Amino acid sequence: MTYFNRADLSVAPEIAALIEDEVLSGLGLEPEAFWAGAAAIFARFAPENRRLLAVRDDLQAKIDAWHEARRGQPYDSATSETFLREVGYLVAEPEPFAIGTRGVDPEVATMAGPQLVVPILNARFLLNAANARWGSLYDALYGTDALGDLPAGGGYDPARGARVVARAKAFLDEALPLKSGRWADVTDIAAADLAEPAQFVGSTEGSRLYRHNGLHIEVVTDRSSAIGRSDPAGISDVVLEAALTTICDLEDSVAAVDAADKAAAYRNWLGLMKGDLVETFDKGGQSLTRRLAEDRVFTAPDGSAVTLKGRSLLFVRNVGHLMTNPAVRLADGSDAPEGILDAIVTSLIALHDVRGAGRNSAAGSIYIVKPKMHGPDECAFTDALFDAVEDLLALPRHTIKVGVMDEERRTSANLAACIHAVKDRIVFINTGFLDRTGDEIHTAMQAGPVVPKGEIKSAAWIAAYEARNVAIGLACGLNGKAQIGKGMWAAPDRMADMLAQKAAHPKTGANTAWVPSPTAATLHALHYHQSDVFALRDAIAAQPVPPLSALLTPPLAEGRNWTPDEIAAELDNNAQGILGYVVRWIDQGVGCSKVPDIHDIGLMEDRATLRISSQHMANWLLHGVCTAADADAALLRMAAKVDAQNAGDPLYRPMAPDPAGSLAFQAARHLVFEGLTQPNGYTEPLLHAYRLKAKASLSQRERA
Repeated sequence: MTYFNRADLSVAPEIAALIEDEVLSGLGLEPEAFWAGAAAIFARFAPENRRLLAVRDDLQAKIDAWHEARRGQPYDSATSETFLREVGYLVAEPEPFAIGTRGVDPEVATMAGPQLVVPILNARFLLNAANARWGSLYDALYGTDALGDLPAGGGYDPARGARVVARAKAFLDEALPLKSGRWADVTDIAAADLAEPAQFVGSTEGSRLYRHNGLHIEVVTDRSSAIGRSDPAGISDVVLEAALTTICDLEDSVAAVDAADKAAAYRNWLGLMKGDLVETFDKGGQSLTRRLAEDRVFTAPDGSAVTLKGRSLLFVRNVGHLMTNPAVRLADGSDAPEGILDAIVTSLIALHDVRGAGRNSAAGSIYIVKPKMHGPDECAFTDALFDAVEDLLALPRHTIKVGVMDEERRTSANLAACIHAVKDRIVFINTGFLDRTGDEIHTAMQAGPVVPKGEIKSAAWIAAYEARNVAIGLACGLNGKAQIGKGMWAAPDRMADMLAQKAAHPKTGANTAWVPSPTAATLHALHYHQSDVFALRDAIAAQPVPPLSALLTPPLAEGRNWTPDEIAAELDNNAQGILGYVVRWIDQGVGCSKVPDIHDIGLMEDRATLRISSQHMANWLLHGVCTAADADAALLRMAAKVDAQNAGDPLYRPMAPDPAGSLAFQAARHLVFEGLTQPNGYTEPLLHAYRLKAKASLSQRERA
């Protein structure tokens, strides 16, 4: 590739053209000044980025040596805590403080509702997610197993439709109770007499709008529809305000390894920030077009206009500190730290919204989620980096807001200090159970074998982790200023289970939680009507914070012996999950998808789930629970299973016939057998290396 010289940087043509021809247009920034400022940021922050990564490696080496020296002794959390303080892994708690974040949109600060995470490389998914601010409850109930079963094919089923209507009206009875009677008996919604009249917000010609627990509910009438004709009041749908916020993901859910990938990702973010992203696609023989939804306008009781946002408030998740990318090269010829590149470019693009083009943030803020930070020093690095980007773009201080993902052990153990490091720009913390589990396994790699993967969810540290996240967030003043979030529901086809289990999230005091689809967002919105998150927080804040000792106790299988069948089953489960995800990542560049598990149940998989499975197998190999031959046999068995599960995909390349010739199989195998040496157990370095090989091989075949 021929790079373009820009200040002290070498910039790939795709990135240079995107920024100079598309992004800078209309912003009043000259390319020369922008590139000079960007080069200065790289020169200042790249060395510190490398130093922080070296600190991670040094701490892990000390922890490994400590565990090796104590192997065979019972794990003692008090002794562990003393050691971790001595080496600087644990830092002193800051004095009590409250965050100073200002200029935050209500979707983040004062509202409670679902949050979507969507891969930024898929424009169709991006548009669906952005438009998931509003969702049809009738559709969500009818088209899923939320009622306990799935719809049969062959057209509309009136009996199922009646069940949907009954369930939706039962919800209305709970959220919008009438002075007398039930919603099922209403014959004219304009005459429906609410127990609390202030819940009525406004109307259109065909609907009435209400509010409960800060979320809006639109009751739609249409007597020309099949459901409306059969309804006493002509009610044809109940539309819920659902995905208040959406994270557009540059990280775990995408496979972006080079300049072409990064340019495509940034271009989609540009379309969102300018408000002009459009995607046309074929579905069932029809050509369909998606674009961003318009705002929704209602007439208030006094005749004034009530305008509500038609789309989610959008965050962008930058990559973490670990990876570099050849999209930009530094003066010494090295690839640029990708997290620094993301900070500069995604903020530059968001200027279009800040200046009024995209209508994303009414408060004029830029929302960046920063993942995989290890401890307060790395959070302070991000704070300083965002300062520098604001200066480059002439933005007021703390325009760029940050979401800190509490998904690494050193961050959750020092959470208050991490929040303090970004206290004037933080708008989000959440528990990322998946990456947090992967880091737990890697950190304690030398301590002993861990329990089977399915048992980790019941380990003591998990409960402490989830409770401490909320308690510390509230103690640091996030209430009314920032989101406190919970993790993803990973089974998109199992909505009945989600309705039963995810109701617990608002009850913890978290005002958002991740969902895998717009439909799931609509259904999860029901939980925020069942629980008034902000009313619960005073009582939650008064509860004692779980001790650090519980958080620091790894899920070790002390004194456990497994049968050969139990070991083989665990290896198969891990190997199938690894291969099912990696084969799409390497061969097709799919960073997140619904992957059939070993029982053929579709689960959302991304790099976080891959980290767990690969680290788990590496741990059992290290401690002799299984042999290398056992692991290889499991990988070969599961390659055949994954091949069979993907037999209907014309783009799929089977692994089992030639494992040695399959880049995907080799990547999966190396993730397991090199798991001990991967930085903090992350999968990105190997995935990127093998995906680049696959792209090069494809390019050679196309040229031939």
